Amino acid sequence: MLTAYAQLAASMVLVGINVPVAKLLSESLPIAMVAGLRCLLAFAVLLPLALHQDGVRRPGRPVLWNLFWQAALGTVLYNAGLLAGLRLTTALEGGLVLATLPAVVAIGAAVFLRERLTSRSWLSVALAASGMAAVVVARTAAEAGGSALGNALVFLGVCGEASYVLLARRAAGALPVITASLWMQAFSAGLLLPAWLPDAAQAARLADPWLLSLLVFHSLTSSVLCLLLWYAGLRRAPAGIAGVFTALLPASAAVTAIAFLGERMTAAHTIGFALLLGSVLLATWPSRKTP
Repeated sequence: MLTAYAQLAASMVLVGINVPVAKLLSESLPIAMVAGLRCLLAFAVLLPLALHQDGVRRPGRPVLWNLFWQAALGTVLYNAGLLAGLRLTTALEGGLVLATLPAVVAIGAAVFLRERLTSRSWLSVALAASGMAAVVVARTAAEAGGSALGNALVFLGVCGEASYVLLARRAAGALPVITASLWMQAFSAGLLLPAWLPDAAQAARLADPWLLSLLVFHSLTSSVLCLLLWYAGLRRAPAGIAGVFTALLPASAAVTAIAFLGERMTAAHTIGFALLLGSVLLATWPSRKTP
C-alpha cells in the first residue's frame, strides 16, 4: 500500500511542479503552441502504450463525442486558461487557484448531475471561496505580484477541468484509461492546430535546449507520467483515500514557485493556502462507513 501512496503523491507533486514550468513556457512561446505541442508529444508516447494494451479500438459515437468534449474543455480550455493566466499572475497564486478544483467539481455535480451536496461539501465550497478571497487580498499588495485577471483566467481553466471530471464520470469504464487519454490528446491536438499553426515559425525558439527540455518535461509528465502514476496507485489504494493526495498539488506548486522562481508568499497567501488546503481535504477525505 505504501507504494500506491507514493505513486499517488508523486503524481500530484508533478502536477504542482508543472504550474511554474507552464508559466515559464507561456512567457516564451505562444500559448496555443505550448498546448498543441504538448498534446502531440503526449500522443506520440501514448500511442504505443495503447496499441500494446488493447489495440486502440474505435469507440462508439456517444463515447467519441464525450471524449471530444473532454478534450475541448479539459485540455483546450484548461490549458488556455492556465497558460494565459500564468502570463499575468504568479505561479504561486495560480497553484492556489487550482486548489479550488474539488469544490468546483462538487458544485458542478450538484447542478448538472443532480447529486446532493452534503454539509461537508458545502463547508468545502465555503472554505474554497474564503481561500480565494484571501488570494484576492494578497494580490492587493504590490509586492505580491499577482493579477486579478490572471487568477480569473486560471479559474476559467479550473472550470474546464471540472467539466472534464464530470464528463469522465459519465463515460467511466467505456474505454481503458490510456486509450481514452490517447483519443483526447488526438482531439486536443486537432482543435489546437489552427490556433498555433500561423505562429509555427516561433517553434524555432525550441532550438534553445533549456526551453525544449521544459516543453518535453511538461508534456511527458503532465499528460503521461502523472496519468500512469495516478491510475497505478488507484489499483491498490481506495479511491476515497486517493483524493486526499490532491492536497499536494497547491503545496508543490507553491514550494516550486518560491524555490525556483523567487516568488514571495505573503501572510494573506498563507491564510489562503490553509483555507484552500482545508477545502481540498474536506472534499476528498473519505467518509466514515456507517455500521
